[in-house]
Amino acid sequence: IPPDRLGQLFTPFERLGAEQTGVEGTGLGLALSKRLVEAMRGTLGVQSTVGQGSTFWMEFPLSESTARQAELGSAGAPRPVEVATASQGTFTVLYIEDNLSNLELIQRLLARRPEIKLLSAMQGRLGLELAREHRPHLILLDVHLPDVPGSEMVRLLREDPKTRHTPVVVISADAVPTQIHRLLDAGARAYLTKPLDVKEFLDVVDEVLAEILKKRSAPS
Repeated sequence: IPPDRLGQLFTPFERLGAEQTGVEGTGLGLALSKRLVEAMRGTLGVQSTVGQGSTFWMEFPLSESTARQAELGSAGAPRPVEVATASQGTFTVLYIEDNLSNLELIQRLLARRPEIKLLSAMQGRLGLELAREHRPHLILLDVHLPDVPGSEMVRLLREDPKTRHTPVVVISADAVPTQIHRLLDAGARAYLTKPLDVKEFLDVVDEVLAEILKKRSAPS
């Protein structure tokens, strides 16, 4: 792209070279992309050499992660964490999720719960095997897995005697009400939507663990 035409790239309805091709389009893609990037306080730019090619780049300001921000209370201090005593033991949580970024977020959040041992599976069938083998106290479940649909996963977990009573918390970007009601009716303990409300997530985890502690301490 010649240097004198680069400025036109991000102009709405402007399509450089369209007169030389039969490809149709509105010429809005780059203009919208630029506005989206700028809305996130970023910059979108391009470098181009005629006859060789073009490089488009985006730059965003570095900020603390969502997890770190949520870890801090309104006064800027870490929120208190109850640690299980030796007599109470540890808890096993299984997260079935095929998105590595989501898995890393949960790993970081649960690192503030030293009493929790986190297991993970990036496929539904592997998750089912781990659930049957390790008998986790809580299962976190994504509904869009590469091999088994989330609704089927909930059904299989509820039908298996080894996992029938294990709380299942769904974590999904699918916020369609019918989907939420369907999985809750199928037996899910809770349905949390992405982007994750970290406080809500930790509250649900703590609630489940508190119930387990109560059962452990109850007289036999």
